[in-house]
Amino acid sequence: LDEKARKEEKFHYLTQNISEIQWKTIQADKKHTWLTEGLHPEFEGFLPLGTKQTKAAKTEVEGVIFKTYGIGVCTSRDAWVYNFNRVALQENVEKTIDSYNFHVSKLKTAGKEVNLDDFVEYDDSKLTWSRNLKRHLKSGRLAQFSDEKIRKSMYRPFIKTHLFFDRIMNNDVFPATIIFPRLENENKVMCVSGVGSSKPFQTLIVNVIPDVHLTGDAQCFPFYTYNEDGSNRQENITNWALHHYQTHYKDPKITKWDIFYYVYGLLHHPIYREKYTANLKRELPRLPLSPDFWAFSTSGKKLADLHLNYEEQAEYPLKLMDQPDMPLDWRVEKMKLSRDKQQIVYNESLTIGGIPPEAFDYKLGNRSALHWIIDQYRIKTDKRSGIINDPNRLEDEEYIVKLIGKVVTVSVESVAVILTLGELSL
Repeated sequence: LDEKARKEEKFHYLTQNISEIQWKTIQADKKHTWLTEGLHPEFEGFLPLGTKQTKAAKTEVEGVIFKTYGIGVCTSRDAWVYNFNRVALQENVEKTIDSYNFHVSKLKTAGKEVNLDDFVEYDDSKLTWSRNLKRHLKSGRLAQFSDEKIRKSMYRPFIKTHLFFDRIMNNDVFPATIIFPRLENENKVMCVSGVGSSKPFQTLIVNVIPDVHLTGDAQCFPFYTYNEDGSNRQENITNWALHHYQTHYKDPKITKWDIFYYVYGLLHHPIYREKYTANLKRELPRLPLSPDFWAFSTSGKKLADLHLNYEEQAEYPLKLMDQPDMPLDWRVEKMKLSRDKQQIVYNESLTIGGIPPEAFDYKLGNRSALHWIIDQYRIKTDKRSGIINDPNRLEDEEYIVKLIGKVVTVSVESVAVILTLGELSL
């Protein structure tokens, strides 16, 4: 019977052939998981990046690498609080805040017995409601615009944009409030795929606020944590982990930064990702102790430098082919990749050629880094709100074309590092 057969066909087949079927007895594992195909039991013996139990602990913890972690920012109203254009973002935010605050004032005169679901005005051209926003409404909290709340955020891989970072107008801001509490705070954050992600495992390091969907329900592991006022910076890698690695490798020179990069390098290891695919869908990463700590740490630092500083990389020598009968235009509306993946049709006046095949081998989820650029750097009109998000920069018209060249460089060099990682044993 074809495994793609409809449910009714499968039931009919079972009814007619049940006596002839060779049944197999399955046994749940210690975590009460019945479908264990593809799971490797040794994974449970590896060191976890973090756990819910230690995250909730008030004191020094043992048995994990990172003390705390959490999801990226979840806004529930991306069109309103994200925008490539800072001025447009401010206009959008002020408009939606006015609508929300109007509801707060109106509720104060409506009495206590109001059903909020019936009370609020559902007009997507003014405001997008969510459960948490209704809670703020019920408490009578007014929202307020401040220029300081406009922050940089990594919305999708290598897609940096402006975010209005606010407890009321964002649905869930924790733990970003203790990772990047203020503009001047320094941090590096390793984002990995969340449990149950339908996409292949991925990880990306950032130094700005990450969105919840950056790496597919991103779980974010920072190097530092702060108090919400930006004070009291703490290293998030546990002292237990530092002692564990120094003792195992008999090397007191290992630092917490070395461990951080070791983790980033190992999470890119192609054999690790392939072998533990099923495990990585069921729980957050656990890391084995490789025979060569420093090889992974050095490679992880190379990858981190590439990914964090992607906008500072040299442009790959691509071919800019402009139409001789048309004036060159740097403005993009929607790019298109050629079928042979060797060219990007940037607009009617410009085609970008000479894209190396290995540029598409560096993937984040189901897409290459270059695919993310092509998909996100286009003019979008949100159907519900009518908001336009235009990535073109009047002050730097060539930015997107230059970015393509830089991301190709990042992709090619990342693939080269990952290939060397593949030669390292776990």
